[in-house]
Amino acid sequence: MKLCVFDFDSTLMDGETIDFFAQELGIGERVSEITERAMNGDLDFFESLQERVGLLKGLEYKKVEEISHDLPYMNGAIETIKALKEQNIKVVCFSGGFRTATSYAKDILGYDADFSNVLHHKDGLLTGLVGGDMMFNYSKGDMITRLQKILNISEEETMVVGDGANDLSMFAHAGTRVAFCAKEVLRNEANIIIDTKDLTQILPKIGM
Repeated sequence: MKLCVFDFDSTLMDGETIDFFAQELGIGERVSEITERAMNGDLDFFESLQERVGLLKGLEYKKVEEISHDLPYMNGAIETIKALKEQNIKVVCFSGGFRTATSYAKDILGYDADFSNVLHHKDGLLTGLVGGDMMFNYSKGDMITRLQKILNISEEETMVVGDGANDLSMFAHAGTRVAFCAKEVLRNEANIIIDTKDLTQILPKIGM
């Protein structure tokens, strides 16, 4: 194995970043219901992302940063990434969430790079607009094939870890596919299933 790609929300982090933002505005239940349907594969990811971010319009960007920097990381995330990197495996984070969270977590959790989305803000407030690397259902698959070409790494040398429907596209390009406390739609495509919130449980499954 030479490359491992982790999802962020509900994989490296225990929860959904956008749900934490929504709670600040008192619309947590409304947003989490849309998130749940998107992760189950019942909604188009791009449309659901636009809808959820639109509901955040007016939230202070300063508060976005504060929440992003105080997220609960998943049990075993640091230890698992450290063990992988000790074997000279490149570790990357792909997230349909936001760079305020993934870039901040990069040095804490120890992964090499992050690809995620950016919340547009103006005059200190969210505008309800979003752009970035991981906007579509196919984005993770598209990005992983680019990385494999750049790094000269095959599908067989690639492991992916995720929990929801927007991870399906990267599962299609990896030899080792870990469904971590995952939705049924993703479990069906996995060859390793972990049902406990402890990422270190992956290590013995891959002979580490």
